[in-house]
Amino acid sequence: PGPNYYRYIAWYESEGLKIYGLLTVPFGETPATGWPAIIFNHGYIPPEIYRSTERYIAYVGNLASHGYIVYRIDYRGHDRSDGVASGAYGSPGYTTDVLNAVASIKAFPLADPQRIGMWGHSMGGFVTLRAMVISPDIKAAVIWAGVVASYPDMICCWRRPTSSAPTGTPIPGVRRGWRTWQELYGTPQENPDFWAGISANSYLDDISGPLQLHHGTADSEVPLAFSQTLYRQLLDAGKTVEYYEYEGDDHNLAGHFSLAMQRTLEFYDLYLKKSP
Repeated sequence: PGPNYYRYIAWYESEGLKIYGLLTVPFGETPATGWPAIIFNHGYIPPEIYRSTERYIAYVGNLASHGYIVYRIDYRGHDRSDGVASGAYGSPGYTTDVLNAVASIKAFPLADPQRIGMWGHSMGGFVTLRAMVISPDIKAAVIWAGVVASYPDMICCWRRPTSSAPTGTPIPGVRRGWRTWQELYGTPQENPDFWAGISANSYLDDISGPLQLHHGTADSEVPLAFSQTLYRQLLDAGKTVEYYEYEGDDHNLAGHFSLAMQRTLEFYDLYLKKSP
């Protein structure tokens, strides 16, 4: 167990695959409607070294200690989970895994099916945004340093960083996939309808709840402009959104972790814990 919560390794099914994850449940008497729950979508970690119980410890611990069930899923092909690690950007597999995690938590007796939120970092932010324009069950979400751009913006403006970081993003394989798509369907300039059609940013009218965005200005992994643009798009769509920039901070918001986490918890408390 953690300081005031239980920790389990728990699995669910997604397209016939067993997907494992770290599940935390608060100590104490379960609320009448169940605990509010957060599906936790991690950023890119090489699948061959990824482990369910490693990294993001402080992130999960803060949320779990604050009266939330947290389900940090592995995605397919990670650690003991079945399937092939297909990547997030060229395959719907990870998004499907996240949506099935929502369904599994809705059916979990200790969770409140009406109070399910989501958290995502980097690649996990990409998956979170896609899930929110598909599923009405995600009542609020927080994204740190998210890959939240449209495909045309990702193609045009995402470059491999000069320095590597442990939670970097698998850009070489992603770029190969995009080149293949451009050969098949044309460039965004030649076939804008196709590229808009596969971008979550085109469906923000359907977003399922309030969204909070965080990004460091010195992020060398994911462009700051991705979060800035999504923020403007959500405002233009009349959606509830908060956006925080952290001057000089990196991809993991290491210099402002406590502040960003405090804002994250306050956001969930407002839009998830207190929701009907």
